[in-house]
Amino acid sequence: MKTRVSIAIDGPVGSGKSTVARLVARRLGSTYIDTGAMYRAVALKARRRGIRWDDADAMAALARDTSVELRPAAAAGVTSTVLLDGEDVSRAIRETEIGRGASDIAVIPGVRRALVSMQRRMAAAGGVVMEGRDIGTVVLPEAGLKVFLAGSVEERARRRFLELKAKGASPVMREVVEEVRARDLQDSTRADSPLKKADDAVEIDTTNMTIDDVVAEIVRLAGVRSG
Repeated sequence: MKTRVSIAIDGPVGSGKSTVARLVARRLGSTYIDTGAMYRAVALKARRRGIRWDDADAMAALARDTSVELRPAAAAGVTSTVLLDGEDVSRAIRETEIGRGASDIAVIPGVRRALVSMQRRMAAAGGVVMEGRDIGTVVLPEAGLKVFLAGSVEERARRRFLELKAKGASPVMREVVEEVRARDLQDSTRADSPLKKADDAVEIDTTNMTIDDVVAEIVRLAGVRSG
């Protein structure tokens, strides 16, 4: 099944956006765009150059002078191949510290403007599945299908806990729960492009759903929209 419908998938941390979006894109023959990886790439570049993540002016200038390309995954264990100024940083950007940096720089308006511009260029041809926290409201407001993935804090923290353990970390559950709550607050209250459900988005509560269930529902919705 192929569709030219562009799909915007938003939701908080731990809602399964990346996994779901990647699988939906595969089912529909669409291009998967992992916007979180783009912020991680800029955060990695800043760390390499010794630029503080809270230096708004320097970070905005860095983002404007950065090229990020996304290609289908070339190796197991990565969601997509991420090229930072031509270098494959697919694994380097998955460090926990870089994830925190991505969250920090995502609140900087100049960084968001630079990356939103890149994301819109990527989606210009249509037939993309793009996930993030402001896709349906800011990046692709004209997307043919908008989905907002929700879920309880406890379930999303459990998924994050298992993800960290799979990477060899030793997370503490209560700390992961607090981290998820903190990320929710930061994402939903930031001044520029806060996380929120688009008025015309379909909300799917993933708390008691399997990944396959969520993917199947979005594919079904895409078929309805494209038909």
